[in-house]
Amino acid sequence: MPTVEQIAKQIVVREGGWVKDPDDPGGATNHGVTLATLRGLSWDLDGDGGVSENDLRRLTPDQAARIFIEQYFLAPQINRLPEPLRASVFDMQVNAGLQATRLLQQLLNDMGFPCAVDGVIGPKTIEAATAAARLAGRHLVDAYGIARRNYYYALADRRPASRKYVRRKDGGKGGWITRAEEFISPRFHLTETQHRERTRKWR
Repeated sequence: MPTVEQIAKQIVVREGGWVKDPDDPGGATNHGVTLATLRGLSWDLDGDGGVSENDLRRLTPDQAARIFIEQYFLAPQINRLPEPLRASVFDMQVNAGLQATRLLQQLLNDMGFPCAVDGVIGPKTIEAATAAARLAGRHLVDAYGIARRNYYYALADRRPASRKYVRRKDGGKGGWITRAEEFISPRFHLTETQHRERTRKWR
């Protein structure tokens, strides 16, 4: 299994460099880190006494990976989940915040392993995830990845501005879908035809 440092570096690559997309509710990001996150950490990288977009632009990939490990892996206790689940939940935590854990908790409940759907990884969630992993093995990882993919499609159904992250201009799979499918066994990937049918009603 890859180390958390390796996973974090892969996330940095997936997130890309500087992005300021008006359709992204999180605002400007650099290597996937938002200005709000940088301000919350009081990272004044240019030494001017405040934290602004200039500081965010100065953020290096290694610094971003460090933030991801500390704030999106260790702080929410993803490190306490069964090892096979960690990479996918960690990746989605960076991408979607607490929704990553809520999605897992809902899946666990659907599988018959009850826990609160509150976005917090506590003893009950860890117990439920451990029991589900013992029973389902790799299938749990695939089920989580599929639930994640479904979440992105449903989000784009509700929010037209997000559709460009799900469907490319040529109609193919967008970044959110290909990202989710990186954590799903190939046999469960959607075909291009299935993807186009799923998004056909979008304008």
